[in-house]
Amino acid sequence: MKRIAIQGVRGSFHDIAAHGYFKDEQVQLICCNTFEQVFQNVHDDPTVIGLVAIENTIAGSLLHNYQLLRDSGTTVVGEHKLHIEHCICCLPEDDWHTIGEVHSHPVALAQCSAFLATHPAIKAVEAEDTAGSAEAISRNHSRGHAAICHKDAAELYGLKVLQNHIEDNKHNFTRFLVVCDNNKADYLRPLERADKASLVFLVPHEEGSLSKVLTIMSFYGINLTKIQSLPVVGHEWEYLFYVDVTYSSLTRYRQSIDAIMPLTRSLKILGEYEAQK
Repeated sequence: MKRIAIQGVRGSFHDIAAHGYFKDEQVQLICCNTFEQVFQNVHDDPTVIGLVAIENTIAGSLLHNYQLLRDSGTTVVGEHKLHIEHCICCLPEDDWHTIGEVHSHPVALAQCSAFLATHPAIKAVEAEDTAGSAEAISRNHSRGHAAICHKDAAELYGLKVLQNHIEDNKHNFTRFLVVCDNNKADYLRPLERADKASLVFLVPHEEGSLSKVLTIMSFYGINLTKIQSLPVVGHEWEYLFYVDVTYSSLTRYRQSIDAIMPLTRSLKILGEYEAQK
């Protein structure tokens, strides 16, 4: 059985992603209020695996999670891309004419803004979680309240789905990273199947310093799939670069790392893993 720490409650997108990634295994969830608690659980118990959202195709990168990942000392051993679909749900005895409020995470509300605009009489209320909003309505028997969440959460908490697929953009995906204690990484991902890596490095504040690194990686046939910069606190105009790369040859990838090492400061490999096809 895999023990997985996630941010959110049962029925959340993290829950769905965890079961999607470990679809052929038994999963015991450790539900956390914050991403900090997710990484703390992995730190406190090396047998615990963490799963954290890192970017969304509409909302962009979760910048704070990049910092948590770097500081945690965990290793990325996998990724999972989840199609984000939203529904609006309520208590079985409620209906469109009795709904006065809809609760959900602010990102989910924003992703359903066009749908909400067609129901101006329903007040949108921000909450901490999508599935958590559904759970609260069920637990408190909140008449007149609706939630925006995944339909699986609605079913889990005994709510009625008024309408499914209410998201504005049907090509909405969130990418999650699977992380674990560094000493357990080799048990969770066969390195011989790895074809993707997540790195973070600092380059000198000099003209062309980042370009030189990227040129070398291109020379070795390494494909850059993601780059995210974050400022170094306390050091004006210096940035950490978080990059994802894919490769077809582990040898060439390792050669590229050796080649860029002298051009970077504090280069760290956050994880090498198999890309989700």
